[in-house]
Amino acid sequence: MNRLNLTLSRNWTRLSPQFLPFADAATTELPIRRLLRLALFQVSVGMATVLLIGTLNRVMIVELGVPAWLVALMLSLPLVFAPFRALVGFRSDHHRSLLGWRRVPYLWMGTLLQFGGLAIMPFALIVLSGDTHGPVLFGQIGAALAFLLIGAGLHTTQTVGLALATDLAPPEAQPRVVALLCVMLLLGMAASALLFGALLAHFSQLRLIQVVQGAAVTTMLVNLVALWKQEARNPAATAGKRERPDFGASWRSFTATRRARRSLVAVGLGTAAFSMEDVLLEPYGGQVLHLSVGATTALTALLAVGGLVGFTIAAKRLGRGADPYRLSAGGVLIGVIAFCAVIFAAPFDSPVLFGLGTSLIGLGGGLFAHCTLTAAMRHAQGGQIGLALGVWGAVQASAAGLAIASGGMIRDAVTAVAMQGALGEALANAATGYSVVYHVEIALLFATLVAVGPLVARRRAEPAQGASPFHLARVTG
Repeated sequence: MNRLNLTLSRNWTRLSPQFLPFADAATTELPIRRLLRLALFQVSVGMATVLLIGTLNRVMIVELGVPAWLVALMLSLPLVFAPFRALVGFRSDHHRSLLGWRRVPYLWMGTLLQFGGLAIMPFALIVLSGDTHGPVLFGQIGAALAFLLIGAGLHTTQTVGLALATDLAPPEAQPRVVALLCVMLLLGMAASALLFGALLAHFSQLRLIQVVQGAAVTTMLVNLVALWKQEARNPAATAGKRERPDFGASWRSFTATRRARRSLVAVGLGTAAFSMEDVLLEPYGGQVLHLSVGATTALTALLAVGGLVGFTIAAKRLGRGADPYRLSAGGVLIGVIAFCAVIFAAPFDSPVLFGLGTSLIGLGGGLFAHCTLTAAMRHAQGGQIGLALGVWGAVQASAAGLAIASGGMIRDAVTAVAMQGALGEALANAATGYSVVYHVEIALLFATLVAVGPLVARRRAEPAQGASPFHLARVTG
């Protein structure tokens, strides 16, 4: 294990710091080699995410003939565990163990859950393919269980991994560390998508099973390397006699202030606003703007590039002491411009405007996500970092899932009504349903600004008496 650990770490850190935009996240307490190794847990999360929402989603519907509604239901199962991220983070804050570890047991449990789900999935796929004499129902139940286990593992690993990174990094370096971890998630998703696409270029059911099994083994190895010797043992901090606070009391303490509640509302609204179009951008490009499959696939790259730029800007600005809520509001305003560009791309029949809007969605969403996560970390008091990150993750994941589902339903319902001519001849086209979703997202972004405004730190120079207290001025000033 030591040899594998050293080999992976050495190869991973051969890149010159000038090619690593977040190399300045390294500190004396958390050197770059150790930080990059820890960030590998995000790669496994990204790999499993692509496998679920990309590869398996398409294969189960197209190649295996599973009803789309059933696949959509399975994909929503990981959201069942999302609210429990707060509890997982809280328990990792106050874990009792003779070994002296708080985060490692939960990281390992999350890894085992991911591995278990990926290990069950091939057998479910065999039954679904019809190559056995068993009822297809067993395959559907097995696939649903696999999706649930993978989702539980993802949420556990990501919550506790972020908490461990926060434990290891000094406060002044935390924004850059968070940015690096977010970037690693995107890179893991991009690399996995390319790899899965290459391996499944000549599709067969056996090849798919081999890919899923390989992902399971890779998850175990990558996460084991990521957490190896990261958390120092501290038996005094995890002693069995140590008093553990009640979760309910800790939750009430964390959400006691109006500011904390407002920040969670802002996270939920903003995440929903930036997520509702996730499964609609590519169909919009193909159905409305008549783009090719290759052109619409490139939208994912534009979205990722925009997100990377957003993370980079946020890391630099927050590292210089910028107010996270003010900067997140800037991301929201960029989102408003982005969705306007996407909407106007249809009447102007402009793929360039559509691509620009997609890139800006990634930029605004990256700024918003990074800044609100950093704000949640700063809000956490002593011993509550896991709870704070868990609450943020629970709200973010739940809002994203509900928004994606709502976006699809709104688009289908409005399109059906519009194509029947009920909205008038001018709106009887495929773009109407998409446009309504994008307008709803703009409305949610303005609601997010209303929620964020009072959270923005006031400038040193207070406004003169009698000046308007309108909070939007704070977020744009």
